[in-house]
Amino acid sequence: MENLSKPASGSAPLPDPTEDQLNRQIIGFLEEDGRTSYSVIAEALNVSEGTVRNRVARLKSSGALRIVAVIDPAATEYHTSAMLNLKMAPGYSPAQVAERLDPHPSVVYILWVAGRCDLVVEVVLEDHAQFLSFLETQIHHAADIAHAEVMPGLKNFKNQFLLKRGTTDTSETTAPGRGPAPRAPVQDAPL
Repeated sequence: MENLSKPASGSAPLPDPTEDQLNRQIIGFLEEDGRTSYSVIAEALNVSEGTVRNRVARLKSSGALRIVAVIDPAATEYHTSAMLNLKMAPGYSPAQVAERLDPHPSVVYILWVAGRCDLVVEVVLEDHAQFLSFLETQIHHAADIAHAEVMPGLKNFKNQFLLKRGTTDTSETTAPGRGPAPRAPVQDAPL
């Protein structure tokens, strides 16, 4: 097994721990259900429970794996979602606007992009009135936003929460004896 511990000062960088096939398979199980026991994963992958426990510990300590709870807005009481393409006003950076919007509980996604807009922001709110209030207070009357293209969600075909930072997409990786990861059900979003 590869040594995935931290390198000594001045040594070559360590290999990406997600490049290892067994690690990817373990991650696949945990992506499907982060509560899957190490014994269940070990049995399915034909390795010892200790191997799974050690691999998960190394992945976590390297920063390649975080096991967190995520609330799926499509499965909760939220009824309004939208993507906002935002163009910054002169003198304002995308980072400044992202920092301003980040604490707002309705903002679930902020991405700095290249193209006709500077930021893509996803918002999820409980109802249409809250959505209008958010647009009024946080977007349309904000001095740091020159233009906003508002795209309310009409129908959700896929909603997969991936909390990956700089890792390869393993969402299509399947463990032996398992099918592809489940897809979120199609949901209609009321207007």
